Amino acid sequence: MVLHLNSSSLYSTFGVDSFHTLDDAINNMAPSMVEYYLSDLSDGNDDAYLNKRNIQNSINIGEYSIYLDYDDEVYLEIEDTKSEDDYETGSLW
Repeated sequence: MVLHLNSSSLYSTFGVDSFHTLDDAINNMAPSMVEYYLSDLSDGNDDAYLNKRNIQNSINIGEYSIYLDYDDEVYLEIEDTKSEDDYETGSLW
């Protein structure tokens, strides 16, 4: 799932002023806090289209990836960790 993020909200959440300083701020935080902030920022956003050829820079954090494209738009990609086996019931025999 790919979501378009408001870049000013993202930067203010992590206390930075640009995408280039965001990586340092994320590396200095606990991973659980980073995931909490990203999860909170993704609430209420609809799926968006991201042309991966237009990616200028990216940051990967576990199941989350943050992308900056050449238009200075910021996108959050959340990896779907559910597999089909999670929904199947095991055999009793």
